[in-house]
Amino acid sequence: MKLRVSAVQYHLHTIRSFEDFAKQSEHYIKTAEEFGAEFILFPEFFTTQLMSIGDKQGNALTINHLPDFTEQYRDLFSSLAKQTNMHIIGGTHVIRKGDGLYNVAHLFYPDGRIAEQPKLHITPTEVKEWKMTPGENLQVFETEKGTIAILTCYDIEFPEIVRMAKARGADVIFCPSCTDDRHGFHRVRYSCHARAVENQVYVVTTGTVGSLPTVDFMRANFGQAAVITPNDIPFPPRGILAEGEINDDMIVTADLDLELLYQVRESGSVTTWRDRRTDLYPDWK
Repeated sequence: MKLRVSAVQYHLHTIRSFEDFAKQSEHYIKTAEEFGAEFILFPEFFTTQLMSIGDKQGNALTINHLPDFTEQYRDLFSSLAKQTNMHIIGGTHVIRKGDGLYNVAHLFYPDGRIAEQPKLHITPTEVKEWKMTPGENLQVFETEKGTIAILTCYDIEFPEIVRMAKARGADVIFCPSCTDDRHGFHRVRYSCHARAVENQVYVVTTGTVGSLPTVDFMRANFGQAAVITPNDIPFPPRGILAEGEINDDMIVTADLDLELLYQVRESGSVTTWRDRRTDLYPDWK
């Protein structure tokens, strides 16, 4: 089984309307479609661009206004998924449930279904400044091209949750991210490589680039897309199938061969998944 994936280094800049956001998003999706991609990944918090539209007085919207765009966001990406016959991981979008705000990754299927994976681990900034609520449950998602999981940014820094995703059958981890400096970027990037080695899975990651000068906590972005593999002989030595130019507005695309994962799990130079010592530490299910 092979699948082609694209990851968007989404360029954040001030816009005037939801239509501006829709046109930019469609541009990336149509580009990935031209490359023959079957999955496309957008970054975490890329819909914060909508906050730059502002109110009638010219003030930027706050995080509490972002859920007001949820219906438009879902309708847009669901329509584009059906039009292009692609699986769209629509980055994350902030939704409201009860009194809580949740940072939720959305998977838009080509047949119109929409699945959700809330971010499970919330950063101090998300807690203190935006009063975010963590999600409670990990899911894996069945697709025609295999089983995937979506773990957002900080989630990938916790080995246990990725172990759980792999134990439930995920072969590809999609990691939408948003980091504002080199430190945060490298924390996420190095964690993606570690999780690929530990679990013998592919990790597809990307981040926001550009800036939103009027939106608090989105004024700086440091991002790069990458398609990451285990470090074993069938794969590139550095474990990178493709990566973008740091902080450029662009898309990267690569082909994932799931059969290679199954081969290295069985007879690779190392067999990290098979060799875990569950007699010394608990297994994850």
